[in-house]
Amino acid sequence: MARHDGGRWAGPTRLLAGALIAGWLAAVAVPPLALVAWRDRRLADVASPQAQAEWDAFRADMRRQSGRDGPVQRKVPKSAEPPELVWLRDYLWLAITAWVTLVGVLGGFLAAIALGLARASSAAKDDAAGDRHHQEQHERDTQHADERRHG
Repeated sequence: MARHDGGRWAGPTRLLAGALIAGWLAAVAVPPLALVAWRDRRLADVASPQAQAEWDAFRADMRRQSGRDGPVQRKVPKSAEPPELVWLRDYLWLAITAWVTLVGVLGGFLAAIALGLARASSAAKDDAAGDRHHQEQHERDTQHADERRHG
């Protein structure tokens, strides 16, 4: 059984704290690292002349369709480069910062709640054990007092 001793963690509560911290750090670090690794592989493909030619063909097709009447009005994309290239090259660090901030704060908050619940549960168990000990001590004290009175 875990002992709640002066605000320190012990037993299963300490194990839970370690697991939560490890899980939180993994959730914060692994996706950005995977995204950077994927970016390095993908950037060569989207920066190729073939990808640029496909993007230019798409924009030209949008230009042709933009003047037509119909249920959908097409807009020609303003970027001269493929959006994936622009995002991977210029905005990746913004995405990583947003991820670390969101998961860091949300994950840290949820971990703090879980640890607080675990500590409260551990303290309640310790209090129940302490109450049992106090009840037994009270019964022994009452018995000793009765023995002294009756000699």
